[in-house]
Amino acid sequence: MDFPLILVVATAITGVVWLLDTLFWAPKRRARMAVSAVSGSALDAELDKPPYLVDLSRSFFPVILIVLVIRSFVVEPFRIPSGSMMPTLLVGDFILVNKFAYGLRLPVLNTRILELGSPQRGEIIVFRYPEDTRVDYIKRVIGVPGDTVAYRNKVLYINGQAIAQEPVGAYVGAGSGAVMTGASLREERLDGINHQILVLPEGFEHGFEYTVGAGQYFVMGDNRDNSRDSRFWGTVPEANLVGKAFFIWMNWDSAAGRIDWSRIGNGIN
Repeated sequence: MDFPLILVVATAITGVVWLLDTLFWAPKRRARMAVSAVSGSALDAELDKPPYLVDLSRSFFPVILIVLVIRSFVVEPFRIPSGSMMPTLLVGDFILVNKFAYGLRLPVLNTRILELGSPQRGEIIVFRYPEDTRVDYIKRVIGVPGDTVAYRNKVLYINGQAIAQEPVGAYVGAGSGAVMTGASLREERLDGINHQILVLPEGFEHGFEYTVGAGQYFVMGDNRDNSRDSRFWGTVPEANLVGKAFFIWMNWDSAAGRIDWSRIGNGIN
């Protein structure tokens, strides 16, 4: 379901109906009421009553328009469906995404109409998956245009410099995340952003070295050995950007069968 398209169509239809009523149908109803009053006949309340479709459009147009504007240009909610961003984001986290952090875009067309900024290393972004733009993905920006990114022995290298990691201990997961219990929990510092990652020391390593092209972004999941990201399908084009993740407003993991109240209200680093 293309929700942005549905919103745009609904806004257009209700807005056009309301406009037509304002310009043409409402004046005709008032004229009929005036004729009835002059002739001295009993006023019929139905003469001034708008048709059901008009009444419905006038009621819903402002609401749909506000939702469209907020969702397209201000903030949009998303739900985390997988564990690729553990331990930063867990399955069942409901997050908010800043839609204007990287510029304002037209809904449906996704054409940028105002440039306000660009993703920086370490930021968590939502984007349209390059191999199927109907699907939204969320990952951390590792490399920006011009960067050479490498991954060797579970350590990131940006432009030849190793990104420091500090061991924290063994990870203990719950619910859908229980499968990662025992993984190595490490703290990584990427351009001043401290965040935790998960690594399976004995897991398969998809090593690489890659230079990021103009208008492209190299992204990876914080669950380094359980994330399908730029290591597998390439970089994210600037045109695919949706926004910057910044806030967790709810968590419901069906595998745990409960709300994790401790996650509600947390910022995202």
